[in-house]
Amino acid sequence: MTATRAFLGMSHTPLFGLNPVAGEVQAALDAAIARTRELVQAFDPELVVLAGPDHYNGFFNELMPPFCLGSAARSVGDYLTPAGELNVDERAALSLAGHLMDEGFDIALSRRMQVDHGFVQALQFMWGGLDTPPVIPLFLNAVAQPGIPRLGRCLKLGEAIGRFLDGLPRRTLLIGSGGLSHEPPVPTLDHPDEAVRERIMVRQHPTAAERDAKTARVMAAGMALASGASGMKPLNPAWDAGWMDALASGDLWSLMQLDEAAIERDAGLSAHESKTWLVARAALPARELPCKLRHYQAIPELIAGYGILFMQDE
Repeated sequence: MTATRAFLGMSHTPLFGLNPVAGEVQAALDAAIARTRELVQAFDPELVVLAGPDHYNGFFNELMPPFCLGSAARSVGDYLTPAGELNVDERAALSLAGHLMDEGFDIALSRRMQVDHGFVQALQFMWGGLDTPPVIPLFLNAVAQPGIPRLGRCLKLGEAIGRFLDGLPRRTLLIGSGGLSHEPPVPTLDHPDEAVRERIMVRQHPTAAERDAKTARVMAAGMALASGASGMKPLNPAWDAGWMDALASGDLWSLMQLDEAAIERDAGLSAHESKTWLVARAALPARELPCKLRHYQAIPELIAGYGILFMQDE
């Protein structure tokens, strides 16, 4: 019953369209995204399994699962992404949840998931908005230790999803949205300001003014990083290339040799988002697959080691 699958690993950045970048940099990025959209449209998926993180818009430290499936999901519309309901395939999401439980994954399930640009930007770039093929959203905690899932667990989860898809005769696109190297100003519970710690602890709905202030802070951080005036960790193109090499070759087990602490040390606190790529890629065969697009740019103005990788199991 196995149907064709494709993998799309794609970085996201909240600063796309907000911070200015050099004309040739923007042109190369726009061209790569346009080519990716052409490949996705040609593949014409009947189902999309979308793994993404959150940036304290839907998941908070009062209850932070390592992984969570959504049987319904709504976009908050942060930065320049659209707000509204995702086209979630509830039946398929619940069926996948049951399959994972049977396989030994105690997966969390949200029947009213809230997602942000970490999920929606990929859908927006590929389909122009939220009018997409049916989607199964899979949240991965990439910000809150100690519950950030380890590399081995991400690999095993992706393989289990692949076994679920073996019995589902639908052409499926698996998207990993996140990474690569970057360390944006996302607060942690080590922050000295109690108000900031509370903001990432308890679910809340920011006011328009609070959202605007957050956008301004992130924009300023990107420009500071580009000018060299920032204390943030710089992008690491060498780390990004190694990550993309492993996924492109199908040598996923080589990533298991990475030290979890070294991910943050070498690629930044938010480089754990790259694990969404690992989950999605592991649902396809662990061998070299036809790679129809590989693109990379280090763009400090966007706080993004920005990568795109599209492969198809033919």
